Amino acid sequence: MLADWMTAAGLGALKPVISALVLPPVPFLALALAGAALARRRPRASRWLVAVGCACAWLSCCSGAARWVELSFLDEPVPLDAAQRADLKARAAAGQPLAIVVLGGGMAYRGFEYDSADLGDLSLKRLRYGVWLGRQTGIPVAASGGWGWGGPDREIPPEAVRMAEVARDEYGTPLRWIEAGSRDTHENAVLTLPLLQAAGVREIVLVTHGVHMPRALREFRAAAAAGAASAPITIVPAAMGQGYPADSPVTRWTPTGSGLMHMQSALHEVLGRVLAGH
Repeated sequence: MLADWMTAAGLGALKPVISALVLPPVPFLALALAGAALARRRPRASRWLVAVGCACAWLSCCSGAARWVELSFLDEPVPLDAAQRADLKARAAAGQPLAIVVLGGGMAYRGFEYDSADLGDLSLKRLRYGVWLGRQTGIPVAASGGWGWGGPDREIPPEAVRMAEVARDEYGTPLRWIEAGSRDTHENAVLTLPLLQAAGVREIVLVTHGVHMPRALREFRAAAAAGAASAPITIVPAAMGQGYPADSPVTRWTPTGSGLMHMQSALHEVLGRVLAGH
């Protein structure tokens, strides 16, 4: 996979830059600008390029288009239902070695109101669900996340450390394990699994957003298969964040900031799937 090659080559810090350049709205704005530059020499082609660029920029900010991308190109697992949670609770009560693993989703580095860096929106939502799921099932919770490729390395606490602080101080639930060295999903998997295997865990309930879950599952299952000789481990998806706002058909196809973020997340995962060859 290209992302893994870049990491191995010491170019991992370029991944956020490349993502910013290839994800909307930059490519579509560039297309429209290229069309405008051709206005005198190729007026017909210019009009087409500007029209296509503007139309794609519009759609890239619509939640309806983002949903279509998710449904068409991503195999998102459904969330755990009440029966599955009850089964997990029963197996945990019987002493089976399970762990809930919450993947970090980014930091809000300038949390001035807290006198420290704060968790980003994705991380807070994942942590909240992971803590809730832990209370529902009685399964201990782990957090995985370091500084990330796009952040100020070591200027702030690693993401998993901040997640543990929030879980303890605000949710009243201390985390059992903290993996604070990973910088991306691949490293979440290869660093978290040995930590839990050494603690005797044989089944992981993986918590992340539904749009991110297919890639996270691939990474964790590949890491589990690579380490199967030492201690086999099963990965169970616990997708979250798949609810849609109660919008109307009009607002669904009207550009919004949240629609752009939704589309960027969906296309980021589609791009990762293509580069991985899946």
